[in-house]
Amino acid sequence: MSKRAVLEVIALDVEDAVAAQAGGADRLELVTDMAADGLTPATATVTAIRAAVDIPVRVMLRLADGFAAGAVERLAAAAGEMREAGAEEFVLGFLDAGGQVDLAAVERVAAELEGCRWTFHRAIDHAADRDALRKQLADFPGLDTYLTAGSARGVDAGLPVLCAEAARRGEPGYGQQLLVGGGLRLEHVPGLRDAGVDAFHIGGAARPDGWSGPVSAEAVRRWRGVLGS
Repeated sequence: MSKRAVLEVIALDVEDAVAAQAGGADRLELVTDMAADGLTPATATVTAIRAAVDIPVRVMLRLADGFAAGAVERLAAAAGEMREAGAEEFVLGFLDAGGQVDLAAVERVAAELEGCRWTFHRAIDHAADRDALRKQLADFPGLDTYLTAGSARGVDAGLPVLCAEAARRGEPGYGQQLLVGGGLRLEHVPGLRDAGVDAFHIGGAARPDGWSGPVSAEAVRRWRGVLGS
């Protein structure tokens, strides 16, 4: 448990980004419209946040609620626009109607990233077979992280899966970092750290007033203290 754990915080705007960095966040996930669980932000927001903070920012590539890719060429165009706006890291993940990874959509969008690092988000928690998904994407260019709660129902339900997957780190399909988020609470952290998890993702937990209020630097600082500095 001596390795510093990564703390990623969801940001919606510059105010969130500045507060998250002040509290000790290592990285931001930049989205808009949390009523739809996080969609692609405006390019102007990307530009403003890159100018305001110096920690890494992963930008969401998702056009609508749910995990279907939808208009793939629009997604690819959005990826290009985000890169032009200064984005260097991304978040994406698409499933087909059967709950399998939509490889064609992932390949098309990732092609626009040209090797930029990216996270496959919580679509994995809704996949028909998460192990098969991991193995299909095992050597995908740029993919270095899975954001997951271990279950579509959140971390409470997903703890056994998270611990089991952490134990498989380094196996084919399990080389990427496990970034735990989705109903994550501070009391989950010790057990997850003991299991080998070294990256944590918070959204509402960084906002004492809920999604209608901004990120609190003090709330982020509390997480940073529990995770270690």
